[in-house]
Amino acid sequence: MSFNVGLSGLRAATSDLNVTGNNIANAGTVGFKQSRAEFADVYAAQTVGGGSNPVGSGVALAGVSQLFKQGNTNNTQNGLDLAINGNGFFQTSNNGDVSYTRAGYFGTDKEGFVVNNFGYNLQGYAVDVNGNLQNGVVSDLRIQTASQAPKATTQMDQSLNLNSTNQVPTNVTFDPNDPTSYNSATSTNIYDSQGNSHVLTQYFLKTGPNAWQMNTLIDGRNPADPTLTTPFTAGLTFSTAGLLTAQTSTDFTVNAVDGTLDMTNWVPAAPDTAVPPVWSSNGASASATGVNIDLRTATQFSSTFAVSSVTQDGYTTGQLSGLEVDDTGVMFARYTNGQSKIQGQVVLANFANQQGLTPVGKTAWIQSFESGEPVVGTPRSGTLGALQSGALEDSNVELSDQLVNLIVAQRNYQANAKTIETESAITQTIINLR
Repeated sequence: MSFNVGLSGLRAATSDLNVTGNNIANAGTVGFKQSRAEFADVYAAQTVGGGSNPVGSGVALAGVSQLFKQGNTNNTQNGLDLAINGNGFFQTSNNGDVSYTRAGYFGTDKEGFVVNNFGYNLQGYAVDVNGNLQNGVVSDLRIQTASQAPKATTQMDQSLNLNSTNQVPTNVTFDPNDPTSYNSATSTNIYDSQGNSHVLTQYFLKTGPNAWQMNTLIDGRNPADPTLTTPFTAGLTFSTAGLLTAQTSTDFTVNAVDGTLDMTNWVPAAPDTAVPPVWSSNGASASATGVNIDLRTATQFSSTFAVSSVTQDGYTTGQLSGLEVDDTGVMFARYTNGQSKIQGQVVLANFANQQGLTPVGKTAWIQSFESGEPVVGTPRSGTLGALQSGALEDSNVELSDQLVNLIVAQRNYQANAKTIETESAITQTIINLR
């Protein structure tokens, strides 16, 4: 009996050493979760009762469980390296074979799919042709590497203040090259259908109490006829409180709904190489809806002319310059034109019983009957953790603990070997009896 008891102890100590050794070997493995050997005592089965003082039959390995506590997070230089702060696993697919991992080594393959270092596809919500997330439909995430097409300007919003203490210009004939013919000026870049940039310049000149005229040129030319240098004009009327009350124009179309100005007849133009240059259409077009100029927040107060904000929605062609992933898993592509575009959203999976997951190597697990069905959602939803881009989760192995475990397992092995040695000596004594 003692031989079997000692032998079971040797096996248990060996299993403990193997588990501890595996933990130490993976102390530097990203996303690794340490394991522990769990043992149980063994008693011989009895046909009838086992008696009040049964003698044990040794020890058995009851199981090897993994501890899914959080590992430390280290920052990297790769925007597609992802770490999970909290619960959840990345879901990956290898030709339909789904596995789960905490190792966030991700990049793109030659077709733009987001894959891990084994080539498995990261799963998430893709986007449709309009860039809208397809929530609820989990598929392979893919980055669109093509250039971003240009967008013609359709809207320009401005907040500015015209100085109420300004006097009417002494030179009543407007000349953009003569600062005495206007009081203030500001410029904004707008774009045509081919992504060409054009400079829209607004010149403001006071015409009387609470009355101003806005002269507008694009690239120094008449917006509708680039052969001319005469501006589009609009009248701006302010209340005694300094708020814009009316806009009038024969060049712009005054929007009947909100009173803003619509420039519907702009002809994008460019000069030739002649001296002096001849201006003509550059082959592009303006937005089909024109350019809406919203000045409704303009004021006329007794302070210096200032443009507090200006935005326009056009942009030129953009090349992919980088990727970003926010803490909710939304992936953005950044382009050289300053724009960004949603490429998809990473999903995470969690399980009612993480201990029931089956490890399959490559720092991955697969679903089992004991783990239950995965609960899939976006980061920071429900009990799922948040994502950190440009970071990786280290192994959660504590080397100091594992080294102590090695010492304990070694002594257990030695003690059980001593049990067998002692039993052998006793047996030899009995054999030597005369």
